[in-house]
Amino acid sequence: MPFSRDQFFAVFAQYNAEMWPMPIAGYVIGLLAVGLLFWESRASAIMIPTLLAALWIANGAGYHAIYFAQINPLGPVFATLFLGVSPLVYGDMNFRLRRDARTVVALGLVGFAMVIYPLWGVLVGHLYPAVPVFGSAPCPTTIFTIGILLLADWTAARWLMVVPGIWAMIGGSAAILLGVPQDWGLLVALAMIVVFAIGRLRDAAFARH
Repeated sequence: MPFSRDQFFAVFAQYNAEMWPMPIAGYVIGLLAVGLLFWESRASAIMIPTLLAALWIANGAGYHAIYFAQINPLGPVFATLFLGVSPLVYGDMNFRLRRDARTVVALGLVGFAMVIYPLWGVLVGHLYPAVPVFGSAPCPTTIFTIGILLLADWTAARWLMVVPGIWAMIGGSAAILLGVPQDWGLLVALAMIVVFAIGRLRDAAFARH
């Protein structure tokens, strides 16, 4: 690890202070995306991925490229990863709320990213601005993205899960190495991708027989 825990949180303090009101904008974008899930239409199929793309661009160009790069030489690499997925997230996708386990898990991840993640941070002593914030920080944003994509048609969303899944593995290490317990949510989100991917493969195999 090329940086200390104190350096990690100091970067967030600087980032949140200098990028204000990005934390507010992130929540506005997130709430708008959630609201559009309840409006199944051609417009929402385009707008939801566009909103996700905006969050990933902000995380890549803002946090990774400018701030995280100050303490981690891999910052530009992570920025490229985030910026590279942003145009892929944009597209025409159908999102549906169903009465099934995938919808329950998806909405659970969304709620965790926007509500439980910051509250958990406060409970363990992470106080604003030295704290990762939904929408402007990669980890809660990734959990949120995975939750939203689980509500999309699997054939359209499966490849878009790859980069969030990679970051879930990378960012999830912070839960262990830096003492950020709320980042365990990343590992749970990654596990859900694997579980539902295996389920789809199993269903496809049964359909062929």
